[in-house]
Amino acid sequence: MTRPTPETTRTPFRVPRLVPGIMPAAIIGGLALTSGVALTATSGWLIVAASFGPPILTLLAVIVSVRAFGLARPVLRYVERVKSHDAALAALAGERARVYDRLIPLTPARLGRRGRGDVLSGVVDDLDDVAYAQVRVVVPLVALVIAGLAAALIDAFFLVHAVPVIVSVVLVTLIVGALDWWIERRTQAEVVAARARVADLAAMVTRDGAELAAIGAEDRALAWLDEAQTRLTRAVRAESWGRAIGVGLVPLVAAGHAVWMVFVVMPWIEVGLPVALAALLVLTPIALGEVVGAIPDAVGALARAQGASERLSALLDQEPAAAHSDVPADPEGPSAGARPAVEVRALSATWDGGRPAVTDADLDVAPGEFVGVVGPNGSGKSTLLAALARHLDPTSGSYRLGDLDALAQPPAQVRTSLAIVDDEVHVFASTVRENLRLARPEASDEEIVRALRLAGLGPLLEAFPNGLDERLGTGGRGVSGGERARIGIARAILSARPVMLLDEPVAHLDHPTAVAVMSDLLEAAHGRSIVLVTHRPEGLDDATRVVSLHLEQ
Repeated sequence: MTRPTPETTRTPFRVPRLVPGIMPAAIIGGLALTSGVALTATSGWLIVAASFGPPILTLLAVIVSVRAFGLARPVLRYVERVKSHDAALAALAGERARVYDRLIPLTPARLGRRGRGDVLSGVVDDLDDVAYAQVRVVVPLVALVIAGLAAALIDAFFLVHAVPVIVSVVLVTLIVGALDWWIERRTQAEVVAARARVADLAAMVTRDGAELAAIGAEDRALAWLDEAQTRLTRAVRAESWGRAIGVGLVPLVAAGHAVWMVFVVMPWIEVGLPVALAALLVLTPIALGEVVGAIPDAVGALARAQGASERLSALLDQEPAAAHSDVPADPEGPSAGARPAVEVRALSATWDGGRPAVTDADLDVAPGEFVGVVGPNGSGKSTLLAALARHLDPTSGSYRLGDLDALAQPPAQVRTSLAIVDDEVHVFASTVRENLRLARPEASDEEIVRALRLAGLGPLLEAFPNGLDERLGTGGRGVSGGERARIGIARAILSARPVMLLDEPVAHLDHPTAVAVMSDLLEAAHGRSIVLVTHRPEGLDDATRVVSLHLEQ
């Protein structure tokens, strides 16, 4: 059998460059900063003019202007913040849904060695960087252009020779920003890789501390972590040079151009230019300091957004490992209540297209039967389960689910008959109810409580002050390894799917907890077909049959 060919071609993933509503917000932000520039310049004119003691009516118009600019600046800034963040957050919500739709068919075969938590946090952070670039990049750059143009027009009205100074402020700021961007962009990949390495090693040390201590490897692991941290420090230091150059030079740009403006206006004072107007012109580059000061952060956000966009594209543009992964389940397909048999013949599969991960595996599971799959590490136990779950297409062999050729069906259709529990059950930062409804969104509270009790979580649920509304995970109640495994089992029970695929569900639990979890699982799964992949003995005594896989020579 050859690998099925997808019926649809995946379009390349592209992050929208400009979200709707962001440009009007950027223009309003430019007007806010222009008001700030005008406020500083007119205030300077007012102070200098007032020092000559003119009649108050001479200053009244400028006093009103100062008040108007002073009020306009915060009001316009508030409107800009509301509109820009509203546009960016709306775009982020849509992009998250689109990205997760693209990510699901790639799980887990196209994630490489990255853990699910790493992928999830990485994708979330990258999407945040891309979305917030709309606010952090577009708004400051548009504001720089608008404020610079307004300042040039104002100065041109009083002294045309001052215009080149203002234009130079904008151009030099952009040059400094480009240098900052180039340095941060060039070093970003190294920073991301080093940070990921530190996170992986830190997770290993904290998660597997007892095992490392048992084999005397804790010092070696800590040495790896120290080395990774040193590498990260070097990478961050190299990246920080770009930001340091930007933050250090941009104020000098404003100050240097103010000095230049002094030399421009001094000859004109001698031929009749009012001193108050000269003060206004000299203060204009200083007033632009707030505008140009935002550019280092803007180009840094641009570098991060570009790197994030490239990483998202590299991840999401991959072809799924299972054919037809983008095809939704047929609502008229087999119902979850059907109890199909599982039949696998001479199935071989590979994760990387090279070395086979499982070869010529046979498996028969009758309706309601419990079959254990054992074998040494690397024999292909988890690969076989991935093929059954339609996470991975085999390179040869056949797989039937009841009367259907499972490999000819969309994966989503096959999975309507499968409940999958593995050794890394993910608990979302949400309520108990929402963590369970993930398996069956239409489930009632009574059904959720029943599934929790069958999974052995009844006493825990009764201990929760808020019942099903108790929050779990980050910001809520922590869960132990045994509770996490039981939550996965409760989801499988709630799904009401007739075939349960269990991939090392008690791998990280101590023996008494593992025995209790497996006992509750087998009792709750009465009447369902079970395929248990394990290297531990807990639960195998109750198996109808045990299939052993062997390493290829």
